[in-house]
Amino acid sequence: METINERVLEILRKTGALLDGHFILSSGLHSPNYVQCAKVFEYPKYGEQIGELIARKILDAGLGVDVVVGPALGGVIVAYEVGKKLNTRAIFTEREDSVMKLRRGFEIHEGERVLIVEDVVTTGKSTLEVVEVVESYGGQIVGFASIINRSGKENPFEEINQKLKGKPYFYLVKFDFPTYKPEDCPLCKSGIPAVKPGSRKMNTR
Repeated sequence: METINERVLEILRKTGALLDGHFILSSGLHSPNYVQCAKVFEYPKYGEQIGELIARKILDAGLGVDVVVGPALGGVIVAYEVGKKLNTRAIFTEREDSVMKLRRGFEIHEGERVLIVEDVVTTGKSTLEVVEVVESYGGQIVGFASIINRSGKENPFEEINQKLKGKPYFYLVKFDFPTYKPEDCPLCKSGIPAVKPGSRKMNTR
């Protein structure tokens, strides 16, 4: 029987989401590899399958969820698909003047159980910004989930923030791609042009 890991890898390859090159990640780190999850959601049937696989992990863990929250832009569709499968509300945060917040009339009610969902987790910075938003509304964070874990850790959130210790993190596939600080990047030193994903056409592998 095909495993979840094998199924997700198949989807990533079919949709051309696995990229090779020289990329500047949203964290500011550089990497020779990138997963462009937006390519997955170009095909609604695959996006729905991804949402179902994440939701299944949440249900199997017996986690009660009232609302799924994802940061724009990468977390918007995956949060929607997970929320659909969990039969919950699905909303997203976005930055305004560089500050992560809820807009567009979205609210989190006091005591609501919140699952924070991302497409890819590397440093966890965006997710931690969402944590602050959720807590400011009095929401109760019950866990985290993403399609890809490229943090190098099983649960980066509890290591970064001790308040999150014990909050589970679910992911579908883990990649240990190398990352470099700009000043240490061998790709830069080799003169390979760096690309911010989405800025121009990139070669898929």
